[in-house]
Amino acid sequence: VQLQASGGGLVQAGGSLRLSCAASGRTFSNSPMGWFRQAPGKECEFVVAIDTWSARSYYADSVKGRFTISRDKAKNTVYLEMNSLEPEDTAVYYCATRDGRIVVSAINRAEQYKYWGRGTLVTVSS
Repeated sequence: VQLQASGGGLVQAGGSLRLSCAASGRTFSNSPMGWFRQAPGKECEFVVAIDTWSARSYYADSVKGRFTISRDKAKNTVYLEMNSLEPEDTAVYYCATRDGRIVVSAINRAEQYKYWGRGTLVTVSS
């Protein structure tokens, strides 16, 4: 099982980026897909996740209204559209998933996810 995140880069504040996370090795049709990020010197934090069972998405307050997660089941790929980027969004972004469904109350917990991609760096300049 592999998750390959891509799409990171350098962007000015106010700009946009689209991250992709392609899963290979198996299909995670009933599993949540999440994005987490880790800024330099900070702990890993939850960004957004999509519960593919319910098709509902859950966002961290810091990105609500700016980020949008979507999923292409046929391609086994998840996308993260990031708009109105701020310097505080600078981090390495990781996609993650797990086997099977997840309790909604735990969807933002990194320890609930078993499979992680290597991460893609997003740098937002002021």
